[in-house]
Amino acid sequence: MSTRHDNADGPEDIDAAFAEIVAGLERDSTFGSWPREDEPRRTEEDDAARPEPAPAPEPASGPRDWTPEADEAEEHYVPPEPPPLPKPGWSTVAGVAVVCLGVVLLALPALVGPSTLPIGLVLISAGIGWLLLRIRNRPGPDADDEDGGAQV
Repeated sequence: MSTRHDNADGPEDIDAAFAEIVAGLERDSTFGSWPREDEPRRTEEDDAARPEPAPAPEPASGPRDWTPEADEAEEHYVPPEPPPLPKPGWSTVAGVAVVCLGVVLLALPALVGPSTLPIGLVLISAGIGWLLLRIRNRPGPDADDEDGGAQV
């Protein structure tokens, strides 16, 4: 652009630079132009009087025009039934029972007495601790395994 004059902040005359850009775009024939105010506006009668344009030829079919055939024999994946949940052991049932007893002692201090609040807190803590200690450690990846891939 000739109006820049090697200025880092931009052109000195912004209006002139904008007019130069617009003039360059108007010279370009690929862009449409807005109707001017002095041009007569088109009406529906003008459109009806104009001849119909010739239909455009159909484009050649390409890879995106392909549609797969419906295959009714194809079935969707149905996952197998999950295995039943394991039955909890006596220690798991005891831990849950201790937590429930502690919650009852916390929820009903008016009926049993306010001295049961510390006992309820201790029972809840003991039951959660018992359940956490019963969690089985799952074996991790082997230390000598060089692959480091997914474990199934």
